[in-house]
Amino acid sequence: MNEFKYILKTENLYKSFGSLEVLKDINLEVKMGEVICIIGPSGAGKSTYLRSLNQLERITSGKIYIKDELFLHREHNKTIHKVEADKQKAMLLEMGMVFQRFNLFPHKTVLENVMIAPILVRKKTKDEALKAAKTIVERVGLSDKLNVYPSKLSGGQQQRVAIARALAMEPEIMLFDEPTSSLDPELVGEVLGVMKDLARNGMTMLCVTHEMGFAKEVADRVVFMADGMILEEGKPKVLFENPKNEKAISFLKSVL
Repeated sequence: MNEFKYILKTENLYKSFGSLEVLKDINLEVKMGEVICIIGPSGAGKSTYLRSLNQLERITSGKIYIKDELFLHREHNKTIHKVEADKQKAMLLEMGMVFQRFNLFPHKTVLENVMIAPILVRKKTKDEALKAAKTIVERVGLSDKLNVYPSKLSGGQQQRVAIARALAMEPEIMLFDEPTSSLDPELVGEVLGVMKDLARNGMTMLCVTHEMGFAKEVADRVVFMADGMILEEGKPKVLFENPKNEKAISFLKSVL
């Protein structure tokens, strides 16, 4: 049993760029092992929300909790509370993130790309990192590509390496920011296949996605965002088949 109620929770999260309000009062709770898909139109604030969780974006106001502990509290662009630097680093390492772009090191092989962070950040020995990396690369179906450079891989294969690289850090929650949006349609399935496998094996996942079939099949909950707000959330079957919010109804009509 987990000694905490929520692995991740945000309260009244607000983010503005000058006068542009990107996030408005975002409240979300994520339990261990839960898969949550965030859907919504372009410009809804979905990616900004994910990036604010691991401090790639600085929130204007609100609270972020990790494992029930207050990680960060800001009000009106001022920090009210944050955990000390060493603890902050350790807590952020529990969050793996996969972006739209793969951002692999072009001069390093698949194996080297997956090994590098565990050695530099987790202080694993080379042998430990090598053994773990081989296992993870096999898990994403690329064991025949260990010594290949990114330029020789398809987009789908590169994204699977990016997932393996995030998994190599042994995170407790994975954040996916539209990981298939820059892929050719025929390559999308192989990346979604890896994500489905992670979900089946109990990985906690927060996924911004425009793949509605994936959200229907894999998510425990679907969150609909528009205009920087969560306007509706619920079980996939309920939200997709009987949405209540007008903007959700309009959006789902356009994409389904």
